[in-house]
Amino acid sequence: MSGLYGSSSSHGHEAGTLGRELLDAVIALVLRAGRLIEAELDRPGGPRGWGDKAEVDAEIENLLREGLARILPCDFVGEETGCQVTGHRFCWVVDPNDGTSDFLQGCNGSAISVGLLGDCVPVLGVVYAPLTDQGPDCIAWAEGMPTLLRNGAPVAPSLGANELDSRSVVFVSVAALTQPTRNAKFCAPASFHPMPSIAYRLARVAAGDGVAAVSLYAVSPHDVVAGHALLRAVGGGLWSEQGQALRYSQQATFVQPARFCFGGAAAVCRLLVQRPWHELLNNSHL
Repeated sequence: MSGLYGSSSSHGHEAGTLGRELLDAVIALVLRAGRLIEAELDRPGGPRGWGDKAEVDAEIENLLREGLARILPCDFVGEETGCQVTGHRFCWVVDPNDGTSDFLQGCNGSAISVGLLGDCVPVLGVVYAPLTDQGPDCIAWAEGMPTLLRNGAPVAPSLGANELDSRSVVFVSVAALTQPTRNAKFCAPASFHPMPSIAYRLARVAAGDGVAAVSLYAVSPHDVVAGHALLRAVGGGLWSEQGQALRYSQQATFVQPARFCFGGAAAVCRLLVQRPWHELLNNSHL
């Protein structure tokens, strides 16, 4: 792998310019982890767990943690297995099964989210939803690549010219089904599309399926770093409910906390941020 990373060893690679070879290794690992999600949903009696904790989540993260350390040994922040933060310029940020609550209810669309921060900037993202209504969906990118990859094929949407109009779609959580009238109002003139996993919502926006994705809960970096990288690749971004661009610290935490987040085209997110989304929280958790 010389020429891509600058140097290599049996223990991994020091990242110089990121690119396809590194990304391919991460994608292969994430696809392997996705088989655990498929197997868990096929268990007699359904997946193990309760509330927002599934037993398979830690199993997936352990697999990812071990594999990512071989691909690029650096810092690591995971939802399930904790953090190893030493001040390395690179940091893996992992959610092994974003959308666990919906997953435990048998809902398709939860996603594995693997992001990489380089000097506190999202420089790689792989978001994989093994089970969706359209089949398995893996959306990926690494800095240095000219386009996203979707299920191995290059896709090159541009969010810059997107507008909030009657032809566009805003992705929201499954809980939006409990308040369809208000969600329709806040997304208008676009239509709204409910689905699990903020990571996968952001990834689908980056891939050109929608103009924005909304999350109305206090997201953490492991929820969004991978999706944020994908949005960066196509000229999009990620903002808090205050309209502030989300940024990360050396500890892979947000520089400023985010209660809600809005990802996608800048012009669209500026409009969405101004709408009274807090009204939805009176009767529903989104």
